[in-house]
Amino acid sequence: MICSSETEPAQIVSPVPRRHLLQTSESLHWLRLGELSDYDGPARGISPASVASSSASAFPSSSASKRLSFSALLEHERIARGIRTSASLRRDPSDNRIDQGAVRRWVRWMHKHNLKAWVVPSAIAVSTWVKWSIGLGGYSGHATPPMFGDYEAQRHWMELTIHLPIQQWYTYDPRYWGLDYPPLTAYVSWICGQVGSWIDPSWFALEASRGTETPGNKLFMRATVLVLDALVFVPALYAFTRIWHGTRSSRTQHAALITLLFHPALLLIDFGHFQYNSVMLGLTLLAMDAFAVGLDFVGAVLFVLSLGFKQMALYYSPVVGAYLLGKCIYLGPNNGARLFIRLALVTVLSFIILFAPLLPPFAPISALGASISRIFPFARGLFEDKVANFWCFTNVTVLKWKRVFNGREVLLVRASAALTALGFLPAVVGLLWGSYKMRLRSPSPLAREQIDAPATPITHSIPFPVPTPTLPLLPYALLTTSMSFFLFSFQVHEKTILLPLLPLALLLSGATPGEEVFAWGALGNVVGVFSMWPLLKKDGLGVQYLAMVLLWCRLIGYNPFAMRLHSFVGLLSAAVHISMGLLHLLELVMAPPARYPDLFPVLNVLVSTPVFGLVWLWSIRRGIEVSWAMGGLIGSRADAKDKRKEEEKEQRKEREREKANSLSTVDSVPSLSGSGIRKDAGTRAQSLGFASGQDVLRGRGYRDPRRRALERLSTRAGNGEEGG
Repeated sequence: MICSSETEPAQIVSPVPRRHLLQTSESLHWLRLGELSDYDGPARGISPASVASSSASAFPSSSASKRLSFSALLEHERIARGIRTSASLRRDPSDNRIDQGAVRRWVRWMHKHNLKAWVVPSAIAVSTWVKWSIGLGGYSGHATPPMFGDYEAQRHWMELTIHLPIQQWYTYDPRYWGLDYPPLTAYVSWICGQVGSWIDPSWFALEASRGTETPGNKLFMRATVLVLDALVFVPALYAFTRIWHGTRSSRTQHAALITLLFHPALLLIDFGHFQYNSVMLGLTLLAMDAFAVGLDFVGAVLFVLSLGFKQMALYYSPVVGAYLLGKCIYLGPNNGARLFIRLALVTVLSFIILFAPLLPPFAPISALGASISRIFPFARGLFEDKVANFWCFTNVTVLKWKRVFNGREVLLVRASAALTALGFLPAVVGLLWGSYKMRLRSPSPLAREQIDAPATPITHSIPFPVPTPTLPLLPYALLTTSMSFFLFSFQVHEKTILLPLLPLALLLSGATPGEEVFAWGALGNVVGVFSMWPLLKKDGLGVQYLAMVLLWCRLIGYNPFAMRLHSFVGLLSAAVHISMGLLHLLELVMAPPARYPDLFPVLNVLVSTPVFGLVWLWSIRRGIEVSWAMGGLIGSRADAKDKRKEEEKEQRKEREREKANSLSTVDSVPSLSGSGIRKDAGTRAQSLGFASGQDVLRGRGYRDPRRRALERLSTRAGNGEEGG
């Protein structure tokens, strides 16, 4: 608004500017990668904020003070190509009426009343109380002899590890819950068994303690899950929010931590059904945290430990391997080869140490073979029970796989392996191709010299201690590959849905209600819990199931009963939640027919499997979008070389022009209409309010202040070139 008269100068009242893209809640600030490159491609949009604040630096910068955003990169592509932006595509039109969730309201209240330091301790304490309360209910195999369930399996492993030599751990009575997890689980069971036998030897007496369910033993077993979760998973979550959300506000970090602490699927399985999945997932998450800060060797060791605790961590292995290999490609022949050799040595040495008690001279080679055959049970069949994956879904709707391939199970194993590989192939290719293309698009010869230069004594142990530009793809790639394994791989259980739910929850933790990531993340996690309902019902955890789902939805601000008809995911959510409610109601009021005793589990599979398949496809699409936005999918090698030559030519012209004309800071505005290069050094910051106010004063009406500022900068730069 302009207030002026003939005698008084105009007073400009600046309009309230819209928040820049990098400051919106939709921008997920994940990584510590430095600033954008000097060369952003011909289709990159540049905002006044970036012009005024960016500095010409190589990508990635050695500085770790700033981070790149997933959504911001994609948004620049959409703006540059004239496509509708996130305001219309990514957000709910009724966003102002959406409940932001009890977590955000509570965190805001705590910060407002100077209780910020108590948010994390309070959240951990309350989540611990909730976990312990879940454990007061039933568990797997409760009072169901002779085999009981997972609770008895874990107790039995503690029993046999403290009484038998290591060579017999994987061969002792395999028909009664024989040990079938990797060695790290056995070592942890040995430690827990030693502590438990010190408290009460009868809990773990060899063979005599089978089926023990005394109150004291239950208390001890539940406590072991709680302690291991507090030692591994909770610190991993805290590190994740501090590292991957490091540039966001402390409120956002606290809200993300609470969202992950109360994740219903993991809490119901570990603290209700009874397992130790939080250890495996926590070690994987710690490896991700290490990769994000450039500690690749530490991350490799942590991921080996995750594999050594539970073989289901193999669901993540293709992506972890592709990320590390992609970093070697990005670093080039010198540092890349050095990093590859060191990673290989660290990984192999970690596995050797982990399996050392099962190797000669400590044990005969047959002990190693026995452990491998127990860890990978291909003889058990394609799938067990009614799990919501491709094989069970098609077994019900299309073809009876076990009947058709009876006696030819090896063909099913091969088909399963092929489909699984095809399923995670986009994620692996995206990481490798993105690293290769980002190397070709290195911004300047100086940056290339810094990357290819031999490591100095200071950096000898870590040739390039920063993450690669493809790090934003890692959560999406983990979701793609783990969901591919769940849908298509061999011998899948209901509980393995926890592996794809972890990266989906990590992505959700940085989003707010109304965003696409939030919608898919909430839907996938709720359906993930629903898919385990037959298992939880068998364990007597119906009340805990309902309470945790409703509590988590309330905490994050997700209303499963709301009708969201403005988008595909909204329509899908409405249809799925109605189907879930009707199925629960039908199961409550009637018993299944005698001819079809598994009717309700089959209906559960028919509802859940399509959602998991769509989440898998969505993760692939999002990975492609993020890769495209980062510039990892465009151009060829020749094009990249030509663009670098053009960039170097433009930089030389710029330096010659500045030297010849001795341009001042005000006049030395670089061209914004060249090849898309960000030459922001010395750019004069332009007031957005002043720019729009001048438009109104001259009778041209209100215009977008950012667009007006860009036009003024471009015009001034063009005049400078003509004068030069």
